[in-house]
Amino acid sequence: MSTSKSTAARPVPLKGGRRTLSLPVVLLIIAGALALVSLVRLISGANDITSVGQVAGALELAVPIGLAGLGGLWAERAGVVNIGLEGMMVLGTWFGAWAGFQWGPWMGVLFGILGGCLGGLLHAVITVTFGVNHIVSGVAINILAVGITRYLSNFAFDGVQGGSSKQSPRVDPIDKITIPGLSDWLQDLQQQHRFLISDIAGILGGLVTGLSLLTVVALLLIPATWWILWRTPFGLRLRSCGESPVAAETLGVNVYKYKYIAVTVSGGLAGLGGAFLAIVATGIYQEGQTGGRGYIGLAAMIFGNWMPGGMALGAGLFGFTDSLKLRGGAENVHAMLLLLAILLVIAVFWQLYRKKYVAAVISAAVSALLFTWYFLTDQVPSQFVDAAPYVTTLLVLSLSAQRLRMPKADGVPYRKGEGK
Repeated sequence: MSTSKSTAARPVPLKGGRRTLSLPVVLLIIAGALALVSLVRLISGANDITSVGQVAGALELAVPIGLAGLGGLWAERAGVVNIGLEGMMVLGTWFGAWAGFQWGPWMGVLFGILGGCLGGLLHAVITVTFGVNHIVSGVAINILAVGITRYLSNFAFDGVQGGSSKQSPRVDPIDKITIPGLSDWLQDLQQQHRFLISDIAGILGGLVTGLSLLTVVALLLIPATWWILWRTPFGLRLRSCGESPVAAETLGVNVYKYKYIAVTVSGGLAGLGGAFLAIVATGIYQEGQTGGRGYIGLAAMIFGNWMPGGMALGAGLFGFTDSLKLRGGAENVHAMLLLLAILLVIAVFWQLYRKKYVAAVISAAVSALLFTWYFLTDQVPSQFVDAAPYVTTLLVLSLSAQRLRMPKADGVPYRKGEGK
């Protein structure tokens, strides 16, 4: 009997599921992607797409989205859908700025996390204890967070020098890291615009130039999450609550406790993302500054197949396209048309190899349209430039949707005692 229970608690691999890529294959894919981007840069003349400033900007834009996505991953691995990430980020921006301008940026970071945790705890109470639909609860928290922060701003910021009912006074910045010598050398190498070498230099330079200490903390949270959830008994129990809470309960796991922990941590990570926006990205709280990043973080998590590495890749993709919009605008996004067209050509051959002829024809048609668009124009309309990050997110999600596998009990109502 104990053997059958133990087997039931383990996630069963799906037949025909995604194969794990070996390290040499991953490195080969990365090298190929860099070579392709470098080729597009040379053809288009958009030398800024892999510059030090572009990479640094992309990283700064990706961090809040990645933290929200990481928060969603914690909650959904325990079986709770967290649509309320946006509201928890809003709480993080407000509490982070409120504490930051009074007691310093690091205290603001702490209060931003606590603000997000409060939102996560509320979501856990509503969904886990009272069994309310997860989507309804998440939307309610998003609406509630906007109202609460507007109300609190009237008391905390209105009348204070530099503040108003919609924004806070300026928060002191967190220290940034630049490696002397190495940073300058990489920047000089990048500005020589050599094939592949300058692109690698630009990427590495963006990682060692003007890097906020909070960015370093955020990046370390990705491998930390992977280790906790996939390499510890605590993580195994938490993930079992998202796969089969009934089986987990029969093995003595307190399902409610793990769901509460996961959703509270989820809110704290989203709150940290909000604090990053207020303290590092802008240095000030402004109403509406999250700009839907909580939802985009959720999309990045889905694109990453509920795994930390894939989620980070999705957040980085959005941050990269968003940074392209801010640096060089129409020229950089125009170069991305050529990159996307070439990628679709590669996809055509892959789909033909897998005998998916309809998909191959569609990819070929879209690729031809993109090539035509690129060679007949010098830049793209400003409206498309603004929409590029969101269009990219939708395209990537639609292309990867067939290979996704969410936790089996994600969003499924569970009542204590069902396993007895």
